Amino acid sequence: MASRTVRRSAVLGPLVLTLLAGPAHAVDGRPGGAPSAAALPAPDTAGLTAVLRTALTQGAPGAMARIDDHRTAWDDHATVYQATEGVSDRTTRAPIGTADRFRIGSVTKTFSAVVLLQLAAEGKVKLDTSVNRYLPGLLPDDRITVRQVLSHRSGLYDYTYDMFAESVSGFEAVRTKVFTYRQLVARSLQHPLTHAPGSAYAYSNTNFVVAGLLIEKLTGHAVGTEYANRVVKPLKLADTFYVHPDMKIPGRHTHGYLTPDASGAPLVDATEQTMSWAQSAGAVISSARDLNTFLSALLGGRLLPAAQLAQMEKWLPAGTGQAYGLGLRRRDLSCGVSVYGHTGAVQGFYTYAFTTKDGRRSLTALTNTSNNGTVHQTMLRTLESAFCGKPATSRRTATPPDPAVTNDLAR
Repeated sequence: MASRTVRRSAVLGPLVLTLLAGPAHAVDGRPGGAPSAAALPAPDTAGLTAVLRTALTQGAPGAMARIDDHRTAWDDHATVYQATEGVSDRTTRAPIGTADRFRIGSVTKTFSAVVLLQLAAEGKVKLDTSVNRYLPGLLPDDRITVRQVLSHRSGLYDYTYDMFAESVSGFEAVRTKVFTYRQLVARSLQHPLTHAPGSAYAYSNTNFVVAGLLIEKLTGHAVGTEYANRVVKPLKLADTFYVHPDMKIPGRHTHGYLTPDASGAPLVDATEQTMSWAQSAGAVISSARDLNTFLSALLGGRLLPAAQLAQMEKWLPAGTGQAYGLGLRRRDLSCGVSVYGHTGAVQGFYTYAFTTKDGRRSLTALTNTSNNGTVHQTMLRTLESAFCGKPATSRRTATPPDPAVTNDLAR
């Protein structure tokens, strides 16, 4: 039997108390403008639960969400809303929980972008300089800049399209393998550029493999070391790890289940893998609390100087109701609110991590399945419940759809 919990609590330091709270006051920004003075409505917890339940009927073993709602500043008094449905382990039937660790997929890209933008602030890299200036001969076109890599406008082919043309067989072929960054880039370069550098947006994991190479070249340290020193330790993130090439998720975690290509075939437990096929594009492990803390700190100005955060938020269109900056997505919701963060799709896990313009209200939602486009579209509705409140009859209640998910990529 699926478990279900819905909780709301006030959090101040380590203390957690049950609270009957009024509507939280958070401020959100509009695309291209100053933050709105209007407070967000309280989260729609009933709607949030309904979304998670729907995901289970569509094939997800479990789903959960956590909202951290800060009233005056990202590290001040907060109201926490938590909802869970289903199981974290189909064998033991252990319930999924908001404290579980999981693979965050492409939310990793935001970590990588933060590190590179910190390096830019330190004068160690220039965004509009050719990647080949720092990594001579790596790429086939000297016009490809660091900025284009971070904004998915380089034209580099996404090697994962070939790697995961078939979801289960592709995954099993790389589950235990260890790749170098250059081997992954070489797979991409077997194909021509998809467009002239800088001319169009085309999401590609290759870009953030290049970002990982840049981080290691510029710092002389492994990517995991830079994540730890620049993000994890300063924010005291207790559940965030980069363990590549180790295959296990440390501590309490949820299992992740890959949906096979063949309809009706059993789910595949994809929890253990090296994640070497993704690395700096998608290999970080975290928790809902840590991701909310990370995004609140980022948008609240605690990880980057104002000039670099402004560069991260230079938006260009990236699909219906979406824009992409530098390793950061903006999604425009049906109620007129815009939220900032990233989605993550990796074998067994779909992650949704977003915050308001000022970082005062953050949502992380997870379902422990993947390669299921129906579940993916359903879980996007958690953003509406978290940031728009109870739906008004005059507006629709769905976020703009993403393209159908047909294979497992670190998106």
